[in-house]
Amino acid sequence: MRRPWCAWVLAFVIGTVVVQVSPAEADDALPGSQATGNQGAVGGGGAEAVAAGLEILKQGGNAADSAAATILALSVTDSGGFCFGGEVPILVYDARRQVVEVLAGQGVAPRLATREYFAQRGGIPANGITPAAVPAAFDACITLLDRYGTLRLADVSVPALRLLDRAKVEWHPLLARSLRRLIAAESRGGADRSRGLRFAADYFYRGPLARELADWCEQHDGLIRYEDLATHVTRVEEPLSIDYRGHTVFKCGPWTQGPYLLQTLRLLEGFDLAALGHNRPETIHVTIESMKLALADRDVFYADPAFVDVPIETLLSRPYAELRRKLIDRHHASLEQRPGDPRGGRPLLAETEKRQGLSGPVSDTTTCVTADRWGNVVVATPSGWSGVQAGDTGIWLGSRLQSFNTWAGHPNCIAPGKRPRITLTPTLVLKDNKPMLAVSVAGGDGQDQAALQAVLNQIDFGLSPADSLKAVRFGTNHHLGSFRQTPPILGDLRINTEADEPTVTALEQMGHKVQRSTGALWAPSVIRIGPGHFESAGDPRAGRHAAAF
Repeated sequence: MRRPWCAWVLAFVIGTVVVQVSPAEADDALPGSQATGNQGAVGGGGAEAVAAGLEILKQGGNAADSAAATILALSVTDSGGFCFGGEVPILVYDARRQVVEVLAGQGVAPRLATREYFAQRGGIPANGITPAAVPAAFDACITLLDRYGTLRLADVSVPALRLLDRAKVEWHPLLARSLRRLIAAESRGGADRSRGLRFAADYFYRGPLARELADWCEQHDGLIRYEDLATHVTRVEEPLSIDYRGHTVFKCGPWTQGPYLLQTLRLLEGFDLAALGHNRPETIHVTIESMKLALADRDVFYADPAFVDVPIETLLSRPYAELRRKLIDRHHASLEQRPGDPRGGRPLLAETEKRQGLSGPVSDTTTCVTADRWGNVVVATPSGWSGVQAGDTGIWLGSRLQSFNTWAGHPNCIAPGKRPRITLTPTLVLKDNKPMLAVSVAGGDGQDQAALQAVLNQIDFGLSPADSLKAVRFGTNHHLGSFRQTPPILGDLRINTEADEPTVTALEQMGHKVQRSTGALWAPSVIRIGPGHFESAGDPRAGRHAAAF
């Protein structure tokens, strides 16, 4: 992801000017919900964060630089769904090498976060300090810049610092101070950009800031210690992918829920969705029934593959999908959870222990997609919520450990050093080995339900990005909740109130328990990429924003 030397000069000159832009000037033209351009595009949550990403692209930064700037700014604009001490799984298409890679920006359970610790306390809480995983978002951004970017932390932090310096809430000046300390650490690298980025990461994870975070946690009965921070690493992993109707769809591994979208596409290969019609009753029916089967497998098998053997190759295989597809009744909704048996080669698992947790609210996140004129694309899903502010650092810690359970023997049972199986799930689609669609969604267990529809709307139905995201969406809670293991609502089908009455009636006649939703049903952002052309769109119902130039 490199640029010609002249772009470096341009970025330096423009970057020097941008530092001096006032907040009032930056607010002049905030992004709306859709945009087109031929140089680059950004999509995401808060309008000012999307504007930050576009600002960096206009300076000559690439998609990685833009994404880092957007993510840092989102920790301010979208602080209810993403915090600086949270997490962010990232998919990157590197145009120079023509590869897709995963940056596993998810922190692990601290050494003190044992199953026994939480079992003695009645389970993993939904908020507070004890469910905090090791902060991963900052190191993910540093790795993104170092591996794929061209700018420094100091450069991409300018928009976030501009937002923080407004001091709209009491922690903004504190976080601004911590961010400036990290930039000061970076400056020790001199002219060596990679060395400077490493100094910044070391300051956060192994230096003075790490000591302050660890000491604060220990003093306030948290579980994170210096050793947890010092040993944190952002893993660079191979993505999972499948071919779907001539397209290659990429997701992160089974430490996320992402592979179930691929499983659902495998099942849907057996139906002519285009012939059935967009959002017609049978189309919705077979899509929901396919999702139910894939979600059942998610709940039983998915977990951190560094700790458990996840039979992911079989789960994503066509023969397994063919076995499972036969379970779908074209005329009747299933009212059971039906995980399969990938190891035994059978469509149904013989015995499944029915367990459910304490239940908890569906928590949100935010979105980030960027693409540049050199062909690079970044899709990220930043998150972190319901945690605590770590004192004078101004850094908020999340509560991601609640995505574990405490069931002995379950693949996703909490253990020190293990990643929780998270809902965060960026999506990237390639056609003829070139990126053509990037999708990021906020909304807990609904993320891949909305992402799936964005993919189908593009591949099977040919909708524009804007029309795709404004269309009626549907989904289900026919699964175990990912936050404190909320019990499933069997047969559940949620659909926007804009759905027509004959469609709703037909779905009810098939046995679906239809609930009309007045909300957006999750919050997707997409960029469609064509030769020399970008279309960025976000669902205006969900406060998503888009920019391009």
